[in-house]
Amino acid sequence: MNPLKRRPQPRRLLALVTIPLSLSLLTACFSEPAPAGGAGSDERISVAMLQPPRSGLSPLSDDAFKLSRWATAETLVVLDEAGEALPALATGWEQVDDTTWRFAVRQGVSFHNGNELTTESVVNSLQHAIDASPVPRILDGVDLTVRADRDDVVLTTAEPDPLLPHRLSSPQLAVLDAEAYTDSGVDPTGTGTGPFELTAIDGVVGATLERYDGYWGEPAQAAGIDVRYVPDGTARAAALRTGEADVVEAIPAGQAASIDENLITEVPMPRTNTLYLNTESGPFADPAVRAAAREAVDRAAIIESVYEGRADVAEGLLGPALPWAAGYRDEPAYQEVLDGRATPSEVDGVQITLGTFTDRAELPEVAVILEQQLEAAGFDVQQDVREYQFIEADALDGTFDAFILSRATVLDSGDPVAYLASDFTCDGGFSIAQLCSPDVDEAISRAAQTEPGEDRQRASMAAEAAVLATDAAIPLLHERVIQGESQQVADAARDPRERILITADTHLDAAR
Repeated sequence: MNPLKRRPQPRRLLALVTIPLSLSLLTACFSEPAPAGGAGSDERISVAMLQPPRSGLSPLSDDAFKLSRWATAETLVVLDEAGEALPALATGWEQVDDTTWRFAVRQGVSFHNGNELTTESVVNSLQHAIDASPVPRILDGVDLTVRADRDDVVLTTAEPDPLLPHRLSSPQLAVLDAEAYTDSGVDPTGTGTGPFELTAIDGVVGATLERYDGYWGEPAQAAGIDVRYVPDGTARAAALRTGEADVVEAIPAGQAASIDENLITEVPMPRTNTLYLNTESGPFADPAVRAAAREAVDRAAIIESVYEGRADVAEGLLGPALPWAAGYRDEPAYQEVLDGRATPSEVDGVQITLGTFTDRAELPEVAVILEQQLEAAGFDVQQDVREYQFIEADALDGTFDAFILSRATVLDSGDPVAYLASDFTCDGGFSIAQLCSPDVDEAISRAAQTEPGEDRQRASMAAEAAVLATDAAIPLLHERVIQGESQQVADAARDPRERILITADTHLDAAR
């Protein structure tokens, strides 16, 4: 029986009434509970972040994940370690019919500016996301409407969407007060609901957050967070070694050996380093030339030379952080799709532009190795390497023939379908490969309409096979993020999805 043709029974998750659920409680998924007696300290946590904001910390961009990692902006729903949806600013929800969902908004929550969280403020935030251009990638291909109904928010999709609660966990759908939204953009300063209030934004230099004493959940233990953006990986590693930063994002693999192993943690990531090929124009518009590039790549050599073995060879777009993915690749239907890939053509002096960015220190080195491998196969490679904020627009416009990107594959919903839709469908909002294939669109659409479970997993892998069959994307490796923490840091989150970093429980413990 097709589950999409079965009318779902109304169901509601019970509100957590004895202990308010906050993002801080989710850190139990990643770390031990904080010791008693640390709440309300005067100590501040210094954080070295990988990338500066791209869009002025607008939650409607990838900057939303900074707001989430600083515990200042919150969503209706959060995900636990297994990717299951849990209440947050919503206390529960029910699916009314195939396309309609009702979410109960938590009462007694105030924004950092003192205004009350209401159903109208939730609707306002979600409507701004729906109307945004480009639309947040979690909403790619989703025709969504939202309205308030007393203490509930009602969301309706044009097509059945089994993962709607998971979508609402995306940091890009954070709820801010109406004062955040202006004609010139979105300003999250003082308009979130988390345990830390964003009080100052210093452009691409840093940001300052203070403990918010009116938080609806457990109050933050640290007095505040001092953020600095440090795109240079060597400088981030030095900040950890010298004690200038308490918590450091993304220590480069090449720097890890020079740091006390007690200060670093390797976290397997649902993140794939991928070579995107421009399928719309240039040499790689020819599938046979794309196939030649695919055959030229030596993944193991990249991992050993650049990552010093701290990565996993990519057999597909989805890596070992999704342990169910590998088994489906052995199924005949998956292999049959891959058997339909183009035969590589001979290339001799074919000129291509290869782009990537410096913010992730390994990527320029990957570009060097790939250039050597591609030129050995007959390509003539010209590199273009810049900071991400200066290269993203060109990459999305199809300026490059090839582009190396480190891409999170379940960043938004805990499910890979949103990533596949964003990157590889005709209407995808992050289509560096400029791919538009009816077969791929059909496979991704089928996965999107399948309810969670083994059937959805199998459909997701069928979509992966459809993408790989085009050679629009050549997966290289699956990264392991190396997070740095000083010995005094307690209860920083180690989140594979990169949504949580500093929580209400995170603090400095001089006794450690």
